[in-house]
Amino acid sequence: MDERLKFNDYHGKLKYLTLTEANRVWMPDLFFSNEKEGHTHEIIMPNVYIRIFPYGSVLYSIRISLTLSCPMNLKLYPLDRQICSLRMASYGWTTDDLVFLWKDGDPVQVVKNLHLPRFTLEKFLTDYCNSKTNTGEYSCLKVDLLFKREFSYYLIQIYIPCCMLVIVSWVSFWLDQGAVPARVSLGVTTLLTMATQTSGINASLPPVSYTKAIDVWTGVCLTFVFGALLEFALVNYASRSDMHRENMKKQRRQVELEHAQSLDGASDMIDTDSNATFAMKPLVRNSGDPMRLEKTHCEVHMQPKPNCCRSWLSKFPTRSKRIDVISRITFPLVFALFNVIYWSTYLFREEAEES
Repeated sequence: MDERLKFNDYHGKLKYLTLTEANRVWMPDLFFSNEKEGHTHEIIMPNVYIRIFPYGSVLYSIRISLTLSCPMNLKLYPLDRQICSLRMASYGWTTDDLVFLWKDGDPVQVVKNLHLPRFTLEKFLTDYCNSKTNTGEYSCLKVDLLFKREFSYYLIQIYIPCCMLVIVSWVSFWLDQGAVPARVSLGVTTLLTMATQTSGINASLPPVSYTKAIDVWTGVCLTFVFGALLEFALVNYASRSDMHRENMKKQRRQVELEHAQSLDGASDMIDTDSNATFAMKPLVRNSGDPMRLEKTHCEVHMQPKPNCCRSWLSKFPTRSKRIDVISRITFPLVFALFNVIYWSTYLFREEAEES
């Protein structure tokens, strides 16, 4: 509103005057305080017009494209919501000369069919952001835009491939412990693929000092893949230990067999008296009546109830096979428990921050 621009409308016959040059009238020194880059559109003519109404109000319309800075908190990435602001302020005129006010009604209008590749605009709020400095107080307007990150992209590109890599690393538990090249190749390949996936995710994000939700996911998946590789090292060690133990048992049985054969050979050389008789005399503790029998005491030893887990593991005689069988059950159960904790934790935090 500029009262100096009032003019006679000739009883309503003249609605407004139109100008195409902004320098013909006084304009406020508006600037965008969080702007990084920007340009106006001038094809094929400058996209600007000015309308002056009889009561001194001025409508200034211009088409501009801006790149604005938006500090983000990425702790819940990619399950996060971000608030980005558009700030418009006076550069040199203080509030004594220039005041910005939001228009009543709907001062901000958003295109209905607005589609963003990775975000959804949930809502926006208008507010004031006046600032006080050494030179005075300056008027400022701001629009807070609430964006929700689209999760389907990250589900397809990150979460599902990471789950597949972890599951593929468990295939080594079903391979024979003697298939060393196959199990080593599988473990190393999945580990390198998971590391490449993690580095690619971090390359697209700014370096921050705190842990993001995606860091927890990739870190645990990488740990599971690395654990599957370490499991094969343990199985290989147990297999060699079982072979050594089996060789020791064979040697011990061979020595016992040779010793028994030597005793049989020595017994054949001893002459025995065919007329010799051996009598067995029962031992009776009671020296009085020989027909009297002492009371006997019987002890009953109760065998412990067999454990179902031990009886099941006893089906696998070698320790290496037992480690593989236990890993087939332990790794999927622990990974499923991690998924329950992960999704319940971060989805709950997302809902809490939204409220």
